[in-house]
This record gives sequence, C-alpha cells and structure tokens, in this order.
Amino acid sequence: MTSTLQPATTTEAVKRPGRWLALSVLVLAVLLVAVDATVLGLATPYISEDLRPTGTQLLWIGDVYSFVIAGLLVSMGSLGDRIGRKRILLLGATAFGAISILNAYATTPELMILARALLGVAGATLMPATLALIRNLFHDPRERSLAVGIWGATASAGTAIGPIVGGFLLEHFWWGSVFLINLPVMAVLVLVGIKCLPESRDPNPGPWDTTSAALSLFGMIAVVYAVKEAAAHGITGEPVASGLLGAAALYAFVRRQLTLPAPLLNMRLFRNRGFSGAVLADLLTILGLSGLVFFLSQYLQLVQGMGPLKAGLAELPAAVGAVAAGLVAGTVARRSSVRAVVSGGLAAIGLALALLTLLDESTGYPMLGTALLVVGVGAGFSFTVTADVILSSVPKEQAGAASAVSETAYELGAALGIAVLGSIVTGVYRGFTAPVDTPAGAHESLGGAVESAAGMPARQAQDMLAAAREAFVDGLAIAAGAGAAVLLATALAAWFMLKNQRLDKGFQGRGEPRAQPPRTRTRQ
Repeated sequence: MTSTLQPATTTEAVKRPGRWLALSVLVLAVLLVAVDATVLGLATPYISEDLRPTGTQLLWIGDVYSFVIAGLLVSMGSLGDRIGRKRILLLGATAFGAISILNAYATTPELMILARALLGVAGATLMPATLALIRNLFHDPRERSLAVGIWGATASAGTAIGPIVGGFLLEHFWWGSVFLINLPVMAVLVLVGIKCLPESRDPNPGPWDTTSAALSLFGMIAVVYAVKEAAAHGITGEPVASGLLGAAALYAFVRRQLTLPAPLLNMRLFRNRGFSGAVLADLLTILGLSGLVFFLSQYLQLVQGMGPLKAGLAELPAAVGAVAAGLVAGTVARRSSVRAVVSGGLAAIGLALALLTLLDESTGYPMLGTALLVVGVGAGFSFTVTADVILSSVPKEQAGAASAVSETAYELGAALGIAVLGSIVTGVYRGFTAPVDTPAGAHESLGGAVESAAGMPARQAQDMLAAAREAFVDGLAIAAGAGAAVLLATALAAWFMLKNQRLDKGFQGRGEPRAQPPRTRTRQ
C-alpha cells in the first residue's frame, strides 16, 4: 500500500480565530460613516435656516466631504497597506470623532464647509481599512461574501438609523447634535478595536511616494470641482481650466504608477474586466442615486410638511430592502450569476427612479415607500456583489489600495451626483416665478424660501411658497429621470462587463494560497 498525499492547504487552514468578533468592530466604522451621511440630509433645512448659506454654499456643505475623501482614498488605502490597516483605522476614527465636534459647533457657512472637508480627510482612512481588513480576515470566498454582506447591510442599517436618531435629535436639540452622536460610536470602536483587530500590512510595500499622493489629491478635486461648476453655472473658463489641470494631474498619476516599482495604486488591476466593471458600476450607480437622495429629505420636510423624525421613518424602506438583499446577495450570485444579480439590481433601481418622476406635492406615501423599497433591494444586491468582486480580484497584500478604488468610485459618484443632479434641482428651482415680490434669498434654496416667508404677510407667503415648492418638485422629478437613465444604462454595461465573473474563483495569483482539496489516500 502506498500513499499519495495532496497539499493540505484548505480554506479551514487559513480561517483566523476571532474573525467574526473583529468584523463586529469593523462594521462600527461603517455604521458611523453611513449615519453621518444620512443625518446631514435631515439637518440641511436647519443648517440653511441657521447659517443662511447661499445655494452654492449649501451644495458645497453637501459635497465637499465627498470631494476631499475621493481625492484622498487611494493615498490612504495605500498608506494603510504600508503602515498597517489597524493603525490607520484607529487613528482615523479618533480624528473623525474630534472633527465631528467642529462640525457641530460651526457658526458660519465657511466654517461648516471647512469642517466637512476636514471630516473627509479623517473619513478617507476608514472605509478602505475596513474592507481591506475583511479581505485579510476572511480567506474562504463564501465566508468573505457573508462578511461583505454584513458590512454592506450595516451601511444600509446606518441609513435607517441615521434619519431616525437624527430626526429625534433635531426635534429635541439643535442641528449640531446630529454630529455629536459620532463620539460614543468612535469611543467604542477605538477601545474595542485596540484589543480585537489584528494588524495587517503589505510585507513588501516599497517606499511611500509623496508626488503620487499629491497628484491624486489635486487631480481628483480639480476634476470634480470642474464638473460641479460647469453643472451649476455653465461651461466657462474657470471650470474648463480646472478640468484640464485635473485631467493632466490624473494622467501624470497614472503614468507614474506604471513606472514605479512600488506604486501607490497598481493600475494593472484595471486589466481585470470584473474589477473594472464592478468599479464602474459603483461609480455610476451612486451618481444616479446621490443627487436625488440629497434632496429627498428636503422634499419630505419642506414640501410635504413632515417633521424630521417622521421624514427619517419615511425613508426606512430603502434601508430595510438593502439590509435584506445584502445578506443574501452572495448566495444568490452563486446560484445564478454575478452579472444577473448586479444588472438586475441596477435595473430595479433605475425603474424605481423612473417611478419617482411622477412625484408631485401631494404624492401619497404608498408610491414613495414602494419606490424606496425597490431602490434599497436593488442597491443591496448590486453593491454587496460588486464589493465582493473587487476584493476577490486582488491579492490580499493589495487589499487596501483595491478597497480604496472601490470607495473612490463611491465617493466620486456621490460628489458628481450631488453636483450634477443637485444642480438640476437647484437650476430648475431658481427659475420659479411667484405672483408677489420674492426676496432674493428665496431663490437660493427652498429652505431660504421658507425662512423668507416667515417675514411676509400670510397671503403673499402662501403664494410664494406654493410657487417655490412646485419648482422644487419639478426639479426633483427631472433629476429622478436623469438618474433613472444613468442606472438603466449602467445595468446594460454591467451585463457585458461582468460576463463569466464568479465569486468562488477568488484571486488565484501570487500572495493568496490556492484552495486545494483535503488530503486523500489511494490504495494500490
């Protein structure tokens, strides 16, 4: 009798003890970022009334966080690969909590914009580090899919918790309190994370390249700024110059990465069609959604007259759908196909946005709630599977940089969505005409119109607000139509780009052990 032994490298051999407890710490960071994003939308009417920003300043308050975080994500993801993902996560979490205090006590629009920008610097450390640590904690593709599903479901739960908690705080305290809820979450994350999270980094990272980091930051911010300004004020010399400078910086960044022996971002990752398709799907999906979501809370509060808590509860179906879909997305993708789940999810979001083009001032909640539920289910399926595809397409040593690309697509899409679709809403709104003399501030934002109406005779205020609300809803419907077109086109593109993509394959290259069957003995 002789024995033929195959290698004993199984997925069980690389399962890390305590990985699920560590995951619970990581999702706290995700929860924090999701809550922070959603409470801002609810607080916008109060910020508008208290700080009196112009329409442009209000858009900057909404999107400067995304501008900065989009410019820094790649650098921070790569930095985490070098100095340690646990270390950068805990440092970023501490800074995020401290800067939240500055956001809460901002007294001018300019200070609020600066505080949101600084929060973006801290936030850029969080999301890439959480995904990269998941990639290094979970080597079994099926376990990783479940972990990513929990990660995504927590983000979706944050979108539900944020409006509800934020609505409660706004009804009982001043708007700055919505930022102070970050502090206890951060305290738990840091204290527990120190004990539970394992450190991981690239064992051969190479030197840090400051020039690449600067090119990435400058190029991303300049391009996004150009798009925002062109959408808001038309194509003029300033946005064209900014766009050209940004494009040149990003081109130099790409060329530099292709020549460096240890680049900040391995551009050859984009040769993987699944990786590229997943990144593109994320970017365009968020672009189609974010501008609409940013203004939805204003619609519920300032058009339909809901209080902040009721408005938060009204948005709950989207989060419920996303949580449910995210938890089963990996299983469904294995039983059907990756492209079917992603394309189907994107198409569902597109159809739901198309339904929202029918919005008017008296739209009943059943239609709105149904549309939000479908949006949540579609997003839960799509985002969970694309995140899994991105993580499984790279070796674990490059997980930070790859996760940063995923999050950059998300944040860049959010910034562009608020800039482009938000500018559509703002542009249509500013053109409203009323049968009475309208104060200049009323044309800047719907919140400004409500504030202006408080100092007008009742009849004139009613006429002005009716015209302002009608214009706002018209702009919202047009933005929903544009978002629907983007989502349906993205669904079609994902169908072709994700062909033959599977979650079970994982990365079969250097740096990741290939799963083998267990030992077997054969008799002769």
